[in-house]
Formats: sequence, C-alpha cells, structure tokens
Amino acid sequence: MTQPRWAQRPQGSTWGDFGPDDQLGRLNLITAEKTRQGAAEVQEGLRFCLSLPLDYPGGNGLNPRRFPPVLKPTRRGEGVSFNVQIPGHSDVVCDDLAILHLQYSTQWDGLCHIGSLFDVDGNGTAQRVYYNGFRADDDLVVDGSGAEATSHADKLGIENMAAHGVQGRGVLIDLRHHFGDAFRHVSYDDLMRVIEADQVEVETGDMVCLHTGFADVVLGMNREPDNDALHQSCCVLDGRDNRLLNWITDSGLATLIADNYAVEAYPAKPGAGDCCAALPLHEHCLFKLGVHLGELWQLTPLAHWLREHGRSRFLLTAPPLRLPGAVGSPLTPIATV
Repeated sequence: MTQPRWAQRPQGSTWGDFGPDDQLGRLNLITAEKTRQGAAEVQEGLRFCLSLPLDYPGGNGLNPRRFPPVLKPTRRGEGVSFNVQIPGHSDVVCDDLAILHLQYSTQWDGLCHIGSLFDVDGNGTAQRVYYNGFRADDDLVVDGSGAEATSHADKLGIENMAAHGVQGRGVLIDLRHHFGDAFRHVSYDDLMRVIEADQVEVETGDMVCLHTGFADVVLGMNREPDNDALHQSCCVLDGRDNRLLNWITDSGLATLIADNYAVEAYPAKPGAGDCCAALPLHEHCLFKLGVHLGELWQLTPLAHWLREHGRSRFLLTAPPLRLPGAVGSPLTPIATV
C-alpha cells in the first residue's frame, strides 16, 4: 500500500475532495449537465472570440520574464521552407514554427503555476507543494540549469485540463460598466453590489468572467505599451479581502477569468509579513481550491452585447493547448450566445 501524499491539507482547501490523485480541481464541476446548461444559453448562434492577438500586450512590461512570440520558418535543406516551390510540381509551401512564452497573452494558469510552502506531512516542516499535495522536484521537475534547463510537470500539467474539455456555462460580471477604467481594488462589497445591480447569478460549476476593460487598454497601445499605464488601469480583485476569497469558495465557480493581467492586484496590498503569499488569490484558487485562472482575455465586445440584450450567461468553449508537462497555455476561447 502506497503512503498518502499528504497527512494534512490547508484549511479551506478541496484537497482529496475529488479523489486522492485528482489533477483537475474544480474542473470536475463542469459536468455533462453544466455543458447542457451552457448550450441552452445559445439563442442567436453568434460567436465572440475572447482572445487577444497573441503578440499583445507587446514588450515585457507586465512581466520581465515573458516575451512576445517569435515566428520562424522551418528549415528546408540549407534554406528555409517559406514560399518554396516543390521542384517539378506546382505546389508552393510555407511551414513555420513558434517560440511561445505560454503565459504571455490570453492564457490559462495551470494548477501547478502557483504552489506554496505548507507542512503536508504534519511534522513541522513546510515543503514546496502544489494542489492536492503534489510536490516540487518529485512531481514537477527541472533538468539542467540556466538557458539549457528543461522543465516538466509530471502531475498537474495543463494537458489534464485540455483532455477534460473546457466547455460549459460562462457568466460575465461587468465591473467596467460600474467602475470605469480607473485603477481600483475591487472588494467583496464592490463585487456584491455589481452582482446585485445586474442581477447576475453564479451557480456551482459556472465559469465566471470579470470584464474590467484592461484588454481594451492593451489593444489601444498597439504593442507599444506604457508600462506605468499598464499597472495603473482598470479593476483588479483585492486578493487580501478574505470575504472575497470566501465567496470564491462558497460560490462553487469552476474557473475564474478576467481580461486583466492577473485577475487580482499584483503587487497585492501589504500583508502580515513574510508568512503571506505575494499573490493571495492565486494561492487560494490554484493551490487550495483547484480553480484555474484565465488572464488577459478580450471580453469587451461580449460584455457590450450581453448588456444590450439583458443577459449575463453564454456558452463558453475554452480548451488550452494539449501540451504535456506545461504549467500554463495560450488559448482562443469562444463565447456563443
């Protein structure tokens, strides 16, 4: 009999609730019934692409470790396979490759994107662990060092999300309509006022989308972003608001998505010393609950249509790349109304 992976779990977490080896988290709540509920929201058959062009925002002002994609032709002998006529035939061929930072633009955060130091063994020693007790170095591995290093999430990789299929009912909360484009930490009270004013209902297994307008700000900069403006525009959730975190738990939402950089404020408001997470909402969602986070989606056209038609729900189809071992992924989500 194998030893349990953890002896104790974080307070308020879902570890073990979906099984001792679960790697999906609250994606388990996107059931066949939730997909039917999403399909039932399709009345017009109109589709909205919710992805930014993947070379936005431009530069690396949002995150110095992430860069725009690079497209290159594949090699063909001593030359390149681009605008090449196949000898003796009429075919003209282009073939290319992409160098992608997987969380540069419109993206999903995988459950192994953020872990935490936690005493999983109950022996007084905190260890680097991720959702459901999967461990650094054992389950998430780096080989080599520096520019030659390779990495692989043997557990919690984004391919689990892709294989499950991400299709169900989306629910949009329009923060921009109520608060505009000024920078604002959105509290639990703020969120509840918007939900009540717009008569939004969030039920177990729904995929919640927060419209802040940040993606429009990014698009308006045309790949030459003003870094100060990027960090001082639009709404962000206050990850230090415990009532807000409790609402995420109690609402039963399956995923949490925003059109801004990190869903929550980064950097977060000051916490209580070194014990606190730099990204408290990420820790709560990815590490404790198993809630995938979507970032930098383009929600404005959808938000305008929904408001004009007195709706907040739609069918959302949003699978990541089925890339084994990756901790995040770009995607092209589609909303259908």
